[in-house]
Amino acid sequence: INSFLDSVDVGDLIVKGDLEAYSCKLAGLDKKLSRSLEEEVAAGSASPTSLSKSPVGPLHESGSRKTLVYLILTLNHIYPDYDFSLLRAHHFKKEEGVAAIEETIDAHLVEASKVWDTTPGFGEEPLLDCLWSSIDEAIALKECDVYSYKSDMESDPFGEKGSVWSFNYFFYNRQ
Repeated sequence: INSFLDSVDVGDLIVKGDLEAYSCKLAGLDKKLSRSLEEEVAAGSASPTSLSKSPVGPLHESGSRKTLVYLILTLNHIYPDYDFSLLRAHHFKKEEGVAAIEETIDAHLVEASKVWDTTPGFGEEPLLDCLWSSIDEAIALKECDVYSYKSDMESDPFGEKGSVWSFNYFFYNRQ
């Protein structure tokens, strides 16, 4: 799926996609970012409102802070030329559920699906069926929380010249 999504010419535009799975375990620089966020919360530099309400959950809870750190670290790993370590909870949104996100992604990939169907070696199973079954096999979709990244389109890879649209969804299974 990744080799296909790397660069799909759909006529008027090129779709570039990436699908990655990570196991979350803090090590090295990852621990440093986690400690930095912990210190920020402990020092009370965040407002009480942001501590009690955030897209990842109450930031006074360790599990919520850990989720935020994992989201930031994932972006740092996928895009090593950019530094996302200054992102905070308000840069993310917790989505309503997997089904709504599936619809959104399916709509974005409808043209790529047509190319998949006509590409030798790929078209045995529809792209979207293959995509969702692969994701489900890796992380058990029904057990996931879904987050999206709200890009500022200026200081990250999604604001590159010529980019028409982009999306980043994180399917997070705590197990």
